[in-house]
Amino acid sequence: MHKTPAASDSTGNTPSSEQIEVASARDSTAPDEPSRASRIGRRIGRIALGASLVFAGIGHLTFARDDFQAQVPNWQPFDQDFVVVASGVVEIALGSALILSKKYRPAVGWIAAAFFIAIYPGNISQLVNHVDSLGLDTDLKRWIRMPFQPVLIAWALWSTGAWRAWRAYRRDQVHSPLIMP
Repeated sequence: MHKTPAASDSTGNTPSSEQIEVASARDSTAPDEPSRASRIGRRIGRIALGASLVFAGIGHLTFARDDFQAQVPNWQPFDQDFVVVASGVVEIALGSALILSKKYRPAVGWIAAAFFIAIYPGNISQLVNHVDSLGLDTDLKRWIRMPFQPVLIAWALWSTGAWRAWRAYRRDQVHSPLIMP
């Protein structure tokens, strides 16, 4: 079998196979790894979402407490103030975790998405019951707000890598061999 000689550098030295492997690994990006621009975009998005949640949580506990109480659906069994305070605490915790957590980031993304789903009935109730709150004083404004909750869900899953982690998990499950007892 004929071997092609390795290319030499400008000094005439031929790199070893180990140097070639290291350079190849350094220069290539694994197909599942996001680009640097994507990582930066996700980081900015995650921090912005986390900061927004912390701010909203502080609003739940302080300056916008009455406005948030107006959004709590009448059909739910808990005291409106309890719901507002509890959701405010959850928002502060989730926002902080979005900003600070690295090890559990995908899990935090799924939890944030579930939280956005859980509070969506409040948006629906505000629309259906024509509740003026937080500047949403017309049905048009309340209707315009409705599609933003799914955007928040997608934002949480994208910015934390939760969706990417789930796809990788599913791909690994599909390609792993069956283990027979």
